[in-house]
Amino acid sequence: MALIKIAVINQSTVLTNAQIEAAVPALQKQVRLDFAPVWGVDADLVFVQKDAQPPPGAWWLLILDDADQADALGYHELTDEGLPLGKVFAGTDQTYNSAWTVTASHELLEMLGDPDINLSAFVQTGYNTGTFYSYEVCDACEMDDQGYVIDGVKVSDFVYPAWFEGFRQVGSTQFDHLKHIDTPFKLLPGGYAYVLDVPSGLGWYQIDEPLPPPSAPARKSRRTLGSRRQRRATRKEWQASKPRYDRSRE
Repeated sequence: MALIKIAVINQSTVLTNAQIEAAVPALQKQVRLDFAPVWGVDADLVFVQKDAQPPPGAWWLLILDDADQADALGYHELTDEGLPLGKVFAGTDQTYNSAWTVTASHELLEMLGDPDINLSAFVQTGYNTGTFYSYEVCDACEMDDQGYVIDGVKVSDFVYPAWFEGFRQVGSTQFDHLKHIDTPFKLLPGGYAYVLDVPSGLGWYQIDEPLPPPSAPARKSRRTLGSRRQRRATRKEWQASKPRYDRSRE
């Protein structure tokens, strides 16, 4: 039993309760068998038919008709309890000849991967500049023909944590579930990424919360040479360490 509960709620007129309920077991399998082992986030899904109430404390995945945001097939908000919520616009999917189940899978996994929509990976491009890549796990490989089928239900491909790790070499590890991607930050045809460029005169700097007196003895900063804090404030010109032993003897 997972700590996170997600209610898949039918508020659509273009899909029946039976159509949505039939897709939920496949979405559950994707979360539990494919996503959770990689990202460490699991959830229990429950179907909520039209006009029924979702269980308290659940995150929501709403299945609606039409997008109320231009050209959006799905986006995130919060439930009435202030918990994460995803929206799937099945009518808009039909207009664009897209599978609503791929959008549902996309929104579900991204809600689990970054529920507060505040995570990003930083790629430093200079001493005081860089680019933030938002932690959206399906955008880079979101097209229907890049997805896969679980028990007859089409679901979205998704990237692995290594996709956000710029030190990875070409083909060195798995970057997405279906192994379509071979380098960090690579986009498949039709894919995209939200990025934020940061030109700054400061770069990374440390902020501190002082200890309350009188229990505030002099404290040495953990930002020592070679520490993560020191490396964050330094231009990325790191080199691979030399092996400390002969691997050929293993």
